[in-house]
Amino acid sequence: MEACHRLYLDIKWADMEASDSENRDRRRNWLEWTVRNYEELARLKQPPYGERVIELKNQQEFAGLVGLVPLLKPFAQLACFGGLSPELATYSAEVGLFWAVMPALQRRGIATEAAGAVVKYAFGTLKLERILAGTEYDNAASIAVMRRLGMRIERNPHSVPEWFQIHGVLEGSSWSGRRSHNDEAKQ
Repeated sequence: MEACHRLYLDIKWADMEASDSENRDRRRNWLEWTVRNYEELARLKQPPYGERVIELKNQQEFAGLVGLVPLLKPFAQLACFGGLSPELATYSAEVGLFWAVMPALQRRGIATEAAGAVVKYAFGTLKLERILAGTEYDNAASIAVMRRLGMRIERNPHSVPEWFQIHGVLEGSSWSGRRSHNDEAKQ
């Protein structure tokens, strides 16, 4: 819990206007809900949405989080989904890929390796057709991870909604067991 709390503070996903104890309580509640969510999704035979811990190999050290999350966004605005104007684009649901790595451990390929393992599971075991990942225009590190995973980078050509900026799109048919950049480097 403490490592996850620290991650959210370090990457500024915590509410910076809330007190440390309020943020810690929110993270505790979120983690308790997350564990219950794993159990219920498994019982219902639903996709294993939620984050999983990334640990450094052979060290049992918390490095971050990775997982699958539901996305509900106006994907029809992206060229690969039709390129509609914001007025015409409806929202659709997709499966999203999520990662967050402790700042001190970034730039070591950890996000690419962890996300690649989730992609392999999603396409190989779950038989998903497509996975998306989203970020902001200026998040070069996340865009680089998307590229290393083989994702096609799609930019929202419109200024609205403001939070709908960059998305990586990876089709299962084009992935077909592709090795990550890190796997190739280890060979």
